[in-house]
Amino acid sequence: MIVENLRFKSYKDIYMPREDSYMLAGAVEEHAFGRMLDMGTGSGIQGIVAAKKGCEVTFCDIDPSAIECAKSNAELNEAKGEFLVSDMFDKIKGRFDTIVFNPPYLPSNANRHLALDGGKEGRLYIDRFIKSYKEHINERHAVLLLESSFNDYDKDVARLHAKVVAKSHYFFEDLAVLLL
Repeated sequence: MIVENLRFKSYKDIYMPREDSYMLAGAVEEHAFGRMLDMGTGSGIQGIVAAKKGCEVTFCDIDPSAIECAKSNAELNEAKGEFLVSDMFDKIKGRFDTIVFNPPYLPSNANRHLALDGGKEGRLYIDRFIKSYKEHINERHAVLLLESSFNDYDKDVARLHAKVVAKSHYFFEDLAVLLL
């Protein structure tokens, strides 16, 4: 696995790779191809895995510090890509073969970190993503979206005709990677 050989520097307030990140990275390694968008890149793990397997990667995040973190980690792992500050798809141009998104998916909590806070029901960014991603994909594509049992991901599986390509139970929730 590509991810086993990667190294990451941590940055203050940037979500560093954890169980959900590594599960999604396994799906990226298996399904990503061509021109790829790493939405909400954070540490850059998904884009780095994709770049190492030969994808042309655009790393994007709303947080400029996350972009700096992703750039630094990409350099550390000898991965190349374009780095862009963008609120979801606001500054994204063109279409992609692969889009990967590990959104903030936990319901709001006064103490919750921005990278984890998905709004009142944990679906704020998931629903925004689902409304917009189709405008940015090619006909043949792989869209990988990580969701939690807190978000009722099974409803998105049925509604979007998605396939669950990875699933794990962690502490108090089930996490799943959906292939749209």
